[in-house]
Amino acid sequence: MQQTNQTHRSTILTLLISTIGLGLLVGLGAAGISFFLEHVERLFLGFAETTMQPLAMSASGWQRLASVTIGGILAALSWYFVQTKLTQPVSINKALDEQPMPVGTTILHALTQVFYVGTGGSVGRELAPREVGAMLAQQWTRLLQKTGLPTLEAEDRRLLVAAAAGAGFAGVYLAPITGTLFAIEILYKKVSQRAIAVSVGMSAIAMLVGGVFKGFAPYYVLVDKNFDWHILPFVVIASPVLGLVGGIFRNAFQAADGSNKAKGKQMLWQLPIMGIITGLIAMNFPYIMGNGRGLAALSLTNPTTAILGTLLVGAALKAVVTVLTLKAGAFGGTLAPSISIGGALGAVLGSGYLVLMPGMPLGQLALMGAVALLAASQQAPLMALFMMFEVTHLDYTALLPLGIAVSLAMLTSRLIIKK
Repeated sequence: MQQTNQTHRSTILTLLISTIGLGLLVGLGAAGISFFLEHVERLFLGFAETTMQPLAMSASGWQRLASVTIGGILAALSWYFVQTKLTQPVSINKALDEQPMPVGTTILHALTQVFYVGTGGSVGRELAPREVGAMLAQQWTRLLQKTGLPTLEAEDRRLLVAAAAGAGFAGVYLAPITGTLFAIEILYKKVSQRAIAVSVGMSAIAMLVGGVFKGFAPYYVLVDKNFDWHILPFVVIASPVLGLVGGIFRNAFQAADGSNKAKGKQMLWQLPIMGIITGLIAMNFPYIMGNGRGLAALSLTNPTTAILGTLLVGAALKAVVTVLTLKAGAFGGTLAPSISIGGALGAVLGSGYLVLMPGMPLGQLALMGAVALLAASQQAPLMALFMMFEVTHLDYTALLPLGIAVSLAMLTSRLIIKK
């Protein structure tokens, strides 16, 4: 019994050290990824991305076209090199099963994702810090074996990989609860006191490190944060619709990222073509570029009925171009694109609600659309709920409508999602 207690205490001590150490390392990795993105955007598009300036509006149409085209060519060459000359990248899900993530391959793979998004490629950039976090966790556990500390069981090593992946997200988006829920809800898929303690601690530390380097401003701005009961009828009506749209988007990007995804020589010509297509659209419609932050900001920050056509076109184009970009061989996330599509559609649907309830802030209605579509497309209701809280710095009045939106969207999306 005494030996069992001693082993238990040693394991807890190792997990505590790992939570702090990995939190710091993953936070630094996330900060490095953010700095790399900033330099790519400055070099190719000549702008510094901020909360109030999320898009390269000052760049000329030709500069946007050149940026995404060159980005597509260079990203295709980099991924081709990774696929043909290096050890194949290992996904986070496989890393959870203790398949080793090669350090050099993972870093190059992640930086290529961030590079392509920085030049204007239409995918999310949240996958890169998650992969780097998972890789750092594997390297950390190997280091522990060499230091003489008690060896962690396979289940605890799996927990560290999941928590570090979530912490990578938290370090970039300054969203520790979201990082925690991503780790537990999507990756680890087990709820326990140990899992919560490790994930929360690691994500919080990574967020603090990331915030020290890049500040703590919200990722999206919502002008009116005081929600009341007047929004509830809209939530009840619109959320099921957006849940269906989110389910369709999920099916589409999973199919695009599956067995038919362009690889090798196919990617060498398909991804540059998608870069050209994205660039041609971006010449007159820059909201298509990047992870969709610009389109989301347009829908959330003081939207008016005068731009509803822009938002509707933007949502359709963003969905199609993102899916085709993934199909053409690009790697990246779909969280931020889901927010942009949902926000735009929420504002469009909300314009009809304004006829019945004049005076409602259209940005709030856009937010309901964003969280509904995000929850449905990711099949992660808690993560979607708290992500919108954290990236827009909402207060408690948003909890009820967001909770209802997430619940209804999840129910309807289950009617059509394939898996």
